[in-house]
Amino acid sequence: MALGFVVLLTVLVVCIGLLGTCAICLDRTALKRTATDYDRRLTDISPYLGVAGLFFLAKRATHGHSLRISRALDWDLTAEIYALEGKFVAVLQDVVPRPVTLEFFSAMYMFGFPFLLVTGPILYFLLPSQRYLKELLLAYVFNYLIGSLCYTLFIVYGPRNHLSSVDGLMYSFYPQTQEVTAAVSANTNVFPSLHTSLAVVVMLFAWRSREEYPRWFQIASFVTVCVVFSTMYLGIHWLIDVIAGIILAVGSVIAAERIVTRAEGAAGSIPPDEDAIASDASD
Repeated sequence: MALGFVVLLTVLVVCIGLLGTCAICLDRTALKRTATDYDRRLTDISPYLGVAGLFFLAKRATHGHSLRISRALDWDLTAEIYALEGKFVAVLQDVVPRPVTLEFFSAMYMFGFPFLLVTGPILYFLLPSQRYLKELLLAYVFNYLIGSLCYTLFIVYGPRNHLSSVDGLMYSFYPQTQEVTAAVSANTNVFPSLHTSLAVVVMLFAWRSREEYPRWFQIASFVTVCVVFSTMYLGIHWLIDVIAGIILAVGSVIAAERIVTRAEGAAGSIPPDEDAIASDASD
C-alpha cells in the first residue's frame, strides 16, 4: 500500500511540475507547431526511442542476474572509498540544520529527479529540431549502461550503511520511500551516483538549449544542484560517487553528441532549421 501511494504521489508531483514548467517556458506557437508536425517528429526520433526502450527492457530483465554476478565477484570497494574521503558526509549532515532541510531535500531526491528526467525530453520534443532529444535519449542510455556495468562489477555500500555516524535521514523519517528505491535498485548500487549523473546530463542539455529555453536552464540548474546535494545529505551516496557521476554525465553527453552527428551525416541529413520549419508549419 505504501509503495503504491508513493508511486502515485510521485507521478502527481512530476505531472504538476511538468505542466508548470511548460506554462513558464512555452508559448502557444510551440504547441501549435507540435500538433501539426508531431508525426514527422515521431518518425525522426523513433530509432532512438527504440534503442532506449529495448535497452531499458533488457536492463530490467537482467537486474537479478546482475545482482548475482555482483555477489559472486564480491569486489567490495566501500572501505577504499571511505579511506579516500573519510567522514565528509557525516560532517555535512552535522552542519546542515534540520528538520526543514530534511523535508526539502527528501522531496528533491524523490520528486525532483524524475521531474528532470521527464521534463527534458518533452520540452525537446516540442522543438522543431529533434537533435537535442536524440542526444538526450542516448545520454540516458550511456548513463544506465555504464552505471549498470559498475554496479555489476563493484559492491559499494553508501555512507548510511557503512558509518554509524551517518543517518539515513530520508528512510528514517519517511520509511515508505525505501520501498520505492528498493523496487528499482539495490543498496549496493552506489558508485557512481546515477541520480547525480542523470540530473547533470539534463542540466547540461538545459545549458546547451538556453537560447530556446532560458527559463528551463534556470529551473533545471536549481533542481539539479538540489538533487546532487541531497544524495550526500541524505546519506545515500559518497562524495566520490557524486564526482564519478559528474564525470559520467559529461562523458555521456559528449559521446551522444558525436554519435548523433555521425548518424545524421551517414544518413545524409542536416538538422532542420527551426525557423524554416516553424515557417512551413504556419503556412
